[in-house]
Amino acid sequence: MSEPQGSEGTTQRLPVIEKEAEPDQRDQSASAAAYGPPPVPEDGAGGGERRFWSARRVPAGIVALLLLLVAAIFLYDIAAVRAHRPAMHWRRELSRQLAERPLDDTWVLIGAGVAAALGLWLLVLAITPGLRSLLPMRRTHPDVRAGLHRDAAAMVLRDRAMEVAGVQAARARVSRKKADVRAVSHFRELDDVRADLDVTLTEAIRGLGLARPPALSVHVARATRKKG
Repeated sequence: MSEPQGSEGTTQRLPVIEKEAEPDQRDQSASAAAYGPPPVPEDGAGGGERRFWSARRVPAGIVALLLLLVAAIFLYDIAAVRAHRPAMHWRRELSRQLAERPLDDTWVLIGAGVAAALGLWLLVLAITPGLRSLLPMRRTHPDVRAGLHRDAAAMVLRDRAMEVAGVQAARARVSRKKADVRAVSHFRELDDVRADLDVTLTEAIRGLGLARPPALSVHVARATRKKG
């Protein structure tokens, strides 16, 4: 997203992002408020958009490789036994250990715990969509799905907050359900700055085109006074 460029004679104030002023806790005042999400457009487009599903290529590749290796080893051992050759030493030792060790043995419990943890991890990967950092956007075309990264959404909100008069520095964090913006003001009343931020950021969130706009939380503090 880009802002329109002004004329050559216009001077624009650049955002301060290298070093942010620390908020003064004594000047917090009542300039912190939370609001509900902006209303979704009445056309209802995108209201039922689901999260993007991760391909899970790395876990799937690891599991497939392990299964392939285990299956190949067992197949080779079974073929060797059918050819009247002795079974592999490790399989004979494993069979003996499983037959002789009690169920309450420490190594048996450790092995069972590892297997259960691995199975639970695979189940979680199978039933969860993943890609938590990608926010689904409203679908304007039936054949096209779009998503916005949370860091990009936070950058847009921070830049819009820096456009409000009185804001010296700003930080923004965006999750699936909440947009938290914290600003530092060096002039103007804190409540006035917060009111302008509320209007500006609500419009900015609506302009992001998200299927589920996050609730807005705005906090404004006074810049730390330098002593001496």
